[in-house]
Amino acid sequence: MAICFYPPSPPQMENGLSGGVIAGISLGMALLVAVCIYCGFYKKKKVQAKILLSKTHEDLPLQVGISVEKSVEFSCEELAKATDDFSIGHKIGQGGFGSVYSAELRGKKAAIKKMDMRATREFLAELKVLTRVHHLNLVHLIGYCVEGSLFLVYEYIDNGNLSQHLHGTGWDPLSWSTRVQIALDSARGLEYIHEHTRRVYIHRDIKSANILIDKNFRAKVADFGLAKLAEVGGSTRLVGTFGYMPPEYAQYCGDISPKVDVYAFGVVLYELISAKEAIVKSDGSTAERKGLGSLFEEVLNKPDPREDLCKLIDPRLGHNYPLDSVLKMAQLAKACTQVNRQLRPGMRSVVVALMNLSSSIEPWDVGSLCENQALVNLRSSDSLEYSDESDQTLEGFHFSEMHESVVNVQV
Repeated sequence: MAICFYPPSPPQMENGLSGGVIAGISLGMALLVAVCIYCGFYKKKKVQAKILLSKTHEDLPLQVGISVEKSVEFSCEELAKATDDFSIGHKIGQGGFGSVYSAELRGKKAAIKKMDMRATREFLAELKVLTRVHHLNLVHLIGYCVEGSLFLVYEYIDNGNLSQHLHGTGWDPLSWSTRVQIALDSARGLEYIHEHTRRVYIHRDIKSANILIDKNFRAKVADFGLAKLAEVGGSTRLVGTFGYMPPEYAQYCGDISPKVDVYAFGVVLYELISAKEAIVKSDGSTAERKGLGSLFEEVLNKPDPREDLCKLIDPRLGHNYPLDSVLKMAQLAKACTQVNRQLRPGMRSVVVALMNLSSSIEPWDVGSLCENQALVNLRSSDSLEYSDESDQTLEGFHFSEMHESVVNVQV
């Protein structure tokens, strides 16, 4: 009997197509839909960002002697090329909302902050503030990019941040006069956004890490990602850095006022004196941690705090500081960190106090900071807005030279 071999039957057919072909087409369609959805989402995010970015340039204040220009829009390709595709060798910092890279852009050094698209709120907050305000003691924004990620391009600041100088290693200790000048510069920047802009802003994240130091050891306030317009009785989500947040901020669910920044600035003053972190460990056997302000208040509440105050002063200063000057700065810090925010001075009064401390021209009393309005008004012209040209001209000037160089602009 002959044995016949028959070829295997073809797979079951539907409408002339095999099941495998149909599965392949289905998978391809699913991938195509997924890609379309992703591209649509990305495009939507980018369009939304573009629309919001356009709003940052609406109603820009026109002021005498002030150069107000739209920030430069860079391409992602240009930023990537300037940072070797954001290589680790160019990375100079890491924050809560992104990484910072050094770059050479169009013949000038710059710092580029790369942020995730999810940080749109912080990106826009910083962009809105820094396109509206220009001051010698605020970091200058050069431009931005919205492609794949969110990018902010700033002027390059040579000497890192205050936290690195106070708490890091490999840095020479700051002299006392330099610390006073850094405090004054930072106070000027805050006073400007609190009292000299048409829209009053609150930084909400003042800390030593957000105070940049340039090659001349002058300070600039940076990182406005949490900045918010001041609103009477306004409240917001709880943001900031522990150790710098005032009691009322958490107690009243994010209730904010410019006194939030004043409190944080007081903590920075304590840091300048002691070079200790904002949160310190207890000297006892327990690992208890407490705010730096509490440590200083225990000393400052004594009838004669000088001896114990010496124990808190940064040992790297040796004996190269005037104790009276340190005591006055500590008293100012205590005034700034009052539990009752109504008792804290405004930044204008803080600037006046630090000016007097810096120049040592006349004595001052912390208790009268909020009362001596005549002195405040007389000296307030030193917290001003500068054009980019003034920023370059005044760079490196000493405090005494600024009196003759600045232009008084009331906003």
